[in-house]
Amino acid sequence: MVNPLIAVPAVTGLAYRAWSRKSLTTVGSIVAFATAALHTVHPWLLPFILLAVFYFSGSRATKVKHGIKAQLTLSASGASGGEGPRTHVQVLANSLVATVLSVLHTYYLWNQGRYSKACLAQGADIGDILVVGIVANYAAVAADTFSSELGILSKSKPRLITSPTLRVVPPGTNGGVTLTGLLAGVLGAFLVSFASTLTLPFCEDSWSWIHRIQWLVGMTIWGTLGSILDSFLGGFLQASVTDKRTGKIVEGSGGRKVLIHPSSAKSSSTATNDAGKYNSSIHATESIANIATGARVTRSPAKAQAVISAAGPEQPTRKIESGHDILDNNAVNLLMAATMSVGAMLVASYIWEVPLTVDGFL
Repeated sequence: MVNPLIAVPAVTGLAYRAWSRKSLTTVGSIVAFATAALHTVHPWLLPFILLAVFYFSGSRATKVKHGIKAQLTLSASGASGGEGPRTHVQVLANSLVATVLSVLHTYYLWNQGRYSKACLAQGADIGDILVVGIVANYAAVAADTFSSELGILSKSKPRLITSPTLRVVPPGTNGGVTLTGLLAGVLGAFLVSFASTLTLPFCEDSWSWIHRIQWLVGMTIWGTLGSILDSFLGGFLQASVTDKRTGKIVEGSGGRKVLIHPSSAKSSSTATNDAGKYNSSIHATESIANIATGARVTRSPAKAQAVISAAGPEQPTRKIESGHDILDNNAVNLLMAATMSVGAMLVASYIWEVPLTVDGFL
């Protein structure tokens, strides 16, 4: 385990910084704290370092583009674009897969009696494969974050990656890609891959400097592919909604789906008690923003319903620009992260000739 004298203040500081700067909601900060704590249970610094690199670099990328994005997109409430505090769902979408793999690798090392003296060989056992999955997860989500957050700064119009003609789409469209976004994704993947190359306890007898450079390049490429995969998944499975009046992309709160028609507010918030109360307020606000009445936007569900009733016939001002309304942004991110992690482990298993079996793990 990472030295508690280092782990406790580091984890606490990470969560507090996110909460104090309002980059995470209160629940999001609690989940981030628990996630970071689980990362420090691992005997290596690697999982926690990768989490920290992803958080700090991603936060910086978000801050860089925030003002510009606020001008190019709209929020679901009808205000200017730009994201508010991230929720616990968004935290888990980016880190859940790596957290599970980190805990599994910790258990594996403990079960093998190598908790305090293990190093990364080249396919010595299944434990090495799990480490590949951890790094692949953060390389992919970092590439995706940099690509989406910094890609919107591109002076050229994004093109829809799922369109046969690569048609031009509004900035912020799911599946919209630019050269700037692709290069930003390479940078994000490189930062995580470089951190892993410096942090991993490579076994000296099996990892030469050439091998470590190959690791760096390979993980950077793999992370970049994760960003491209996310664009494909988002372009197909996630609906991009535009405001008819401005032509701008409408972004859902907390990565959630965006309402297309006001009447859907009556049936969209029935998942869980806590989520239902939150969503009813959000959906009521969205309903007002989706009616061309010129009424002032409010977040009170009661006032929202009153405005909706007084507005007369519902006149939705949103339309689906592209994609299918199957998954929200969080589900797409989680699917991409899981795919890239599992894919990287399968590739490593094949190259290193290590079978992925339960017997080998136990």
